[in-house]
Amino acid sequence: MKCWVCHRQARGYGHTDNRFKVGEPHRYPIDWVFCSRRCQDAFHALYGAWGKSDPSLSDTLTREALMIDVSPLEQQAMRRCLRPFGDAAGEIGFDKPLGHYSEQEALRVIDAIVTCYVDSMTLAHENMRYPSVRLAGQDLPKPCADPFADMADDIPWEA
Repeated sequence: MKCWVCHRQARGYGHTDNRFKVGEPHRYPIDWVFCSRRCQDAFHALYGAWGKSDPSLSDTLTREALMIDVSPLEQQAMRRCLRPFGDAAGEIGFDKPLGHYSEQEALRVIDAIVTCYVDSMTLAHENMRYPSVRLAGQDLPKPCADPFADMADDIPWEA
């Protein structure tokens, strides 16, 4: 099974849903497994916020889930979506209110925005494969594609 948070191989960390009684199948969701304590804690933080905001789970209806702060990388990706959004909305017509869009028109706009956002985030993460390390305000040289390429020379037992 894969970790619910990061999709690496799960390593025995799990979750039980204590809203259900012992013995009920819903108490032990089989897909809520994790690779590490860090991923398990991240899941429980999100699950706890969701549980507090769900009206069926909380005592009051006034609680809301906390908004996650958008990182600068995500803000940059959102800004890059403005042009594809404008192009898609321009094809439909700017004089048409959003509430009057047909399903196909709305899906065209959503597709333009989501595709651009995902492409932007993917490109940013690929560029950060090996992030630079700063020492005394200076960047180290860009790492090579395979950091272990010269390791064969360093292993004494493999001659």
